[in-house]
Amino acid sequence: MNIQPLLEALELQEQAARAVADGLREQIDGLRNRLRDAETHLERLAISRTTVTGIADRLPAAPDLPEHPDHPRILAVFNHPTGPLRARDVCQALGHELLPKNAEGARAKLKRLVKLGILIEADTGNFAGRP
Repeated sequence: MNIQPLLEALELQEQAARAVADGLREQIDGLRNRLRDAETHLERLAISRTTVTGIADRLPAAPDLPEHPDHPRILAVFNHPTGPLRARDVCQALGHELLPKNAEGARAKLKRLVKLGILIEADTGNFAGRP
């Protein structure tokens, strides 16, 4: 009996199995690298969260704004350094008609923001952002 063809067939199967094993090892190495990168990223995110939380604990709490859609828009007007503004100036910046009822509404909102400590009334009728 000639076993040479059997040995050659076994050799081919062994080479094929070795190639599959080598390919799997390469994939495992790639996955290990990706896992290491993901774990490093997670560690950095955890450090960032700890840092931000530590800083946020030291910041003064921002007062809650009364719920009205104009309040964020009013505050945006004061984000630009222009000096004190009157209620009519704020109406104009918000695109409201310069009617007495609109100016009075803006003045009431500005006074409310002063009471909350978000704005200051520099002098009567002149409002400004906190320095």
